[in-house]
Amino acid sequence: TAATQPSTDWHLKENAREHHTSKFSGDELVVRRGQAFTVTFSGTEQPEQNLIFIAETGPKPSKATKTLATFGISSTASTEGWSAVLQSTSSSSVSISISSPHNAVIGRYRLSVQSTASGSPSTARLGTFVLLFNPWFSGDDVFMPSEAECEEYVLEEFGIIFAGNKNHISGFGWNFGQFQGDILDICLSIMDRSLYYRQDPVTDVSHRHDPRYLGRVLSAMVNANDDQGVVLGNWSGTYEGGKNPTSWTGSGEILQTWKKSGFKPVRYGQCWVFAAVLTTVLRCLGIPTRTITNFSSAHDADGNLRVDEFYDAEGNHLERGADSIWNFHVWNESWFTRNDLGPSYSGWQVLDATPQEESGGIYQCGPASRNAIKEGEVDLEYDCPFVFAEVNADCMYWNYDSATGKKTLILSKSTEIGESISTKAVGRDDRVDVTRDYKYEEGSTKERDIFKKARKKLGLEDKFDPTAPTQEEIEQKPDISGKFKVAGSLEVGKDLNLLLVLVNLQPHAKTVHVKMTAWSTLYTRRPVREIWKDSISVTLSPKEEKQFPIKIKYNEYQQQLTTDKTIQVTAICHVEDGVQVLVQRNIALDNPAINVQVLGEAKVNKEVDVEVVFTNPIDAEVTDCVLQVEGSDLLTGILELRIPPLKASEKSSTKFKLIPSEAGPKHLLVNFSCDKFADIKTFKMVNVTN
Repeated sequence: TAATQPSTDWHLKENAREHHTSKFSGDELVVRRGQAFTVTFSGTEQPEQNLIFIAETGPKPSKATKTLATFGISSTASTEGWSAVLQSTSSSSVSISISSPHNAVIGRYRLSVQSTASGSPSTARLGTFVLLFNPWFSGDDVFMPSEAECEEYVLEEFGIIFAGNKNHISGFGWNFGQFQGDILDICLSIMDRSLYYRQDPVTDVSHRHDPRYLGRVLSAMVNANDDQGVVLGNWSGTYEGGKNPTSWTGSGEILQTWKKSGFKPVRYGQCWVFAAVLTTVLRCLGIPTRTITNFSSAHDADGNLRVDEFYDAEGNHLERGADSIWNFHVWNESWFTRNDLGPSYSGWQVLDATPQEESGGIYQCGPASRNAIKEGEVDLEYDCPFVFAEVNADCMYWNYDSATGKKTLILSKSTEIGESISTKAVGRDDRVDVTRDYKYEEGSTKERDIFKKARKKLGLEDKFDPTAPTQEEIEQKPDISGKFKVAGSLEVGKDLNLLLVLVNLQPHAKTVHVKMTAWSTLYTRRPVREIWKDSISVTLSPKEEKQFPIKIKYNEYQQQLTTDKTIQVTAICHVEDGVQVLVQRNIALDNPAINVQVLGEAKVNKEVDVEVVFTNPIDAEVTDCVLQVEGSDLLTGILELRIPPLKASEKSSTKFKLIPSEAGPKHLLVNFSCDKFADIKTFKMVNVTN
């Protein structure tokens, strides 16, 4: 029989403070596993000794799957299962302290109490609460001993994602917003929409105690492939029917859009969008997570730890084969123990939600232990060979003749891939280099030994490699060397000035015919539009160095530029009686600056003015100007302001108001776009006081 509905006091404020969940905005109790929380309820008229509590989660709760627990009142909290300890009683109410096990399934629970007061048992529902991972508790698989790291990797809603290229690293802000609005509910519904859940809900829910399992499932769900997941990828350079991936400034809008559309994939994402959304979801659930940027990142499609790039005789980069080298690629690291591999492989684990290659028939990647990657243990679960290649593959550059199908090796490099691996510092807005955590020093014997060990484990050592150069294709020594140097600033709106530097390495004169091209590309180095081409012939005296200035005018590249603002410049040098030499450089252009000022002191629940100033740097009018602003605890949702067109060199000043809702260091993210400049981003730290 159902008893009268008791009234339940969840002690939201006190429990949330104890459980580091105060930042969640709903009125449902959110607690972390392995730690006690207090509940007071009234309306059960009998000795509390006879009370039995029932905590259950998922569609078919059972004790066998650890999704159902029944427990009475005991004198001390249990370290194994669920338990309840009496706190206090009054004539009308009972306060109890409930503890969950350190390895409990996470998710939304229903709590009820059963009493046998009048001889017949009656059950009363006390309500629901959400249970999360607990990085503050030493018994949890996600335990993180450093308080500062827990603050950054679980509680911080602002991040910096690094981009650009290895010669020119830039960073932009991102609003993870894991505690805003109904993001927690959306994260719970992501778990219930995975292929794993659809195939077998009972088993899926019973595995949700394991961060390794959830990390893998969620890396599949954040991309739309296979399962109608959150974000649809697009690397075409045209983004009709959706938003350009560079235009997002936070995960909140993406997750809300996914929910509001009835769970249709949001258009469009590229790697940093997938990584940022996965960061939001995992931090929300309590798994410490950060974004990692790898510069010159290999996408080794055929698993031979080599990537091949092809060029024609004119210097055009050809799209041949599935391998590619991205200027940068962003993935995630999450922190948890690897009970399946042993303690030396615990700690940071690589997860990647960008749909690049299938794993187990689904676009998912990881968790791959970072320590396993560093030691070349590529046979350990999950997806270590792919991640190992991203930071370690060798590069082969080929000349390809489409008429004859003949390919000639121009050069190979073993130190090109996996540079300046970067993440945001703990508690500061700075970049930290973690390359050494992924591999031993480039070019050291240790690093080459690990590479050989990985090749051997993958069975590449003794197998004939069909793409290996044959005897006549073995790299010959070049007679000249070349490089592109940047002269002047790299900014959208300004002319691009480069120098091609050629050096004759021989003691006799050499004649060289140079074919040069410049293409606008995506950050994946995919060529999109030709910007410029030229050719020169030159004779170099013995050991001579010559410089050739190259100017690509703004009005030559402006129409061709992609929103990634990247240009690849290539020179193929055909040396008479010698081997070809390839010179290339990937150039990432900066947007002009935008200035943000907070006018006055930012105080909780008080209005404060913000001014954004932009000066049009080019000698033409810019139109369709839009300013987008967001920031957790500073404003709700996204503020969008239209700005009138700006004449050449004209300055615009835009003011708006914020009403901060919480004290502490908060970040305001600003994104300005117009017809000539896409997504000029900046962020401003705002110190909010009470």
